[in-house]
Amino acid sequence: MNDGAFFGLDSYHIALGAVGASVILANWLPRFVSRREPAASGLLILFGMAVFAFLPGMPQVPDPRTHPHIWEVVAELCVIISLFATGLRIDSLSSLGRWGPTIRLLGLTMPITILAVAVLGYGLAGMTIGGAILLGAVMAPTDPVLAGDVQVGPPQEGGEHPVRFALTTEAALNDGLAFPFVYLGLLVAAEGLAPGAWGVEWLARDVFWRIGVGTLMGAAGGWALGQVLFTVPRNAALAETSSGVVALAGVLLCYGTTELVEGYGFIAVAVAGLVIRRVEGDHAFHRRLHDFACAVEHALTALLLVALGAVLPMLLGALTWSGAAIVVALLFVVRPLGGWLSLSRTPLSARDRWVVALYGIRGIGSIYYLAYAAAKMEFWNEEKIWAIVGFAILVSALIHGFTAGIAVEGLGSPEEEERG
Repeated sequence: MNDGAFFGLDSYHIALGAVGASVILANWLPRFVSRREPAASGLLILFGMAVFAFLPGMPQVPDPRTHPHIWEVVAELCVIISLFATGLRIDSLSSLGRWGPTIRLLGLTMPITILAVAVLGYGLAGMTIGGAILLGAVMAPTDPVLAGDVQVGPPQEGGEHPVRFALTTEAALNDGLAFPFVYLGLLVAAEGLAPGAWGVEWLARDVFWRIGVGTLMGAAGGWALGQVLFTVPRNAALAETSSGVVALAGVLLCYGTTELVEGYGFIAVAVAGLVIRRVEGDHAFHRRLHDFACAVEHALTALLLVALGAVLPMLLGALTWSGAAIVVALLFVVRPLGGWLSLSRTPLSARDRWVVALYGIRGIGSIYYLAYAAAKMEFWNEEKIWAIVGFAILVSALIHGFTAGIAVEGLGSPEEEERG
């Protein structure tokens, strides 16, 4: 027997060691220059690129262009958990006026972004109309996973500055609200630009029904889970003894049942987080549940970003100058100007409006939407769209990730903002 067979280098174990080292380094190295929570997302992508490109014996990560389903599933889990945790962070729903910037970001900035990116994709990159609409929809939502530095803090921490509140609530809700436009892109790709044939059905099903059902299912599921955790049975509530895994199981139940009745699960889990936070609002379990959800989310996100780095050189092989120009325009022109204009005549100061407008971070949600669309049907421009999305996530993770902490450090207190 060959003794060397017992000590062969297994590519799986090489990958485990390399990924583990990448995650540690991405979170550790920034500590040499800043005591803030390290902006690890960009480094995770870069280390993923490096170890899979230069370390011998690494296994091949599935290409999302040919194996989109596994990317869809992992990204979906990341977004589900992140949206729920984001809902849990909101200590106070306060008045409707506090939601004014969020409503404008969702109702004005997001459609402006979709339209502008679609026009750029069609006119500048030569995409089909369906592909251009899909690109706009995929790139529109800001990311609840990678935007921790600009969001409000954990439950019961307080200090929910209007800028952090707007960015947090926007990220919590616009992932689900992007879905109708993803379906619109798929419809146009399959049936052509003929709204007379499918427009009414799209509005009725993909806009009104699915958004409404997602909201109602999230509210009902959040209330029911709140009762299970905090109220029934009163003498032995789960919140007193159980770990957060039971609550996360309830979130998965809420998401799955919402999708089964053709609602938007992303909206449901965000609403569920908001509703559960209103049940026994001072209970310490809210903080434990949030921390547990964030730990799971961070673990999944780290693996997904390292994997994205591994495949990014392949994806960027299809990136053109026009595609890169679309990314630059989105991150530094379309989102900032669209956000600035949408937030005019709000209580936010000029500086705070710019912070909200600039920090529309792109990330895991875009991976999910594109993988979801790619798994549903084959369409023109798919490689080009993957290249653009991959490049956008890389640039956003690096630029936004390393500057977000500096940007929000200069914010005044919430009380000063309200007086202003």
